[in-house]
Amino acid sequence: MRLHINIDHVATLRNQRDVDYPDPLEAARICMNAGADGITVHLREDRRHIRDADVDALREARLGLFNLEMAATSEMAQIASRVVPDVVTLVPEKREERTTEGGLDVLGAEDSIREVAQVCRAKGIKLSLFIEASPEQVRASARIGAAQVEFHTGHYCDAPVEERAALLEQLKQSAIIAHDQGLEVAAGHGLTRKNVGEILSIPHLKELNIGHSVVADAVLIGMEQAVRQLRLALTNQRGVGATSQPRSSENAALRAKVS
Repeated sequence: MRLHINIDHVATLRNQRDVDYPDPLEAARICMNAGADGITVHLREDRRHIRDADVDALREARLGLFNLEMAATSEMAQIASRVVPDVVTLVPEKREERTTEGGLDVLGAEDSIREVAQVCRAKGIKLSLFIEASPEQVRASARIGAAQVEFHTGHYCDAPVEERAALLEQLKQSAIIAHDQGLEVAAGHGLTRKNVGEILSIPHLKELNIGHSVVADAVLIGMEQAVRQLRLALTNQRGVGATSQPRSSENAALRAKVS
């Protein structure tokens, strides 16, 4: 299971006083040394946390896999072309939102996504789309040329316990479709050490992107321990019936539901 740590909110803390600390690059180094497989940052159009200089520093450092989240705009396409991250993840973006509120509407934004997809193909960048667990969005993602879909897990994490089973089922069914379409499956948003366990049962899940909860834990126990404890939680909870590759009988049952 690939674990990518989103360090946006290290930059949020820095920007609160417009100082040069804490340094997102140093945070990234600590995360990688603590067992992360990659670093994720979201370069928002309003630069509310991560800034262009952070992106340049992280790319130059080449600490490991570098995933750049961004909106599907011409400005961001130009930045991706210049920086050449390992992965570009396209996300929806609204200036008034406190955090990303949902998945990208691939069907409604095909033209702008295709512009970024063309840059990614030309530069050899892996393209991932952050979407809702919807068969229509999954198929549109494959059609547009994405290599991966990252399912938005925020609704699942925020839902009352009694509603989570149905939302998890949607994630599982969409993951089956994504795999059948040749897409890698990732997940992220709202995940913590405490709620990630059931998410690990999503079929074919290869990657998690987790940020806010790690930075929040780091305030109390330090960044290194926050990453190590998250990695330990993933290991322990995978061992209690959670797996990214379901048994053939489970897989068949899920496929029957989405056929």
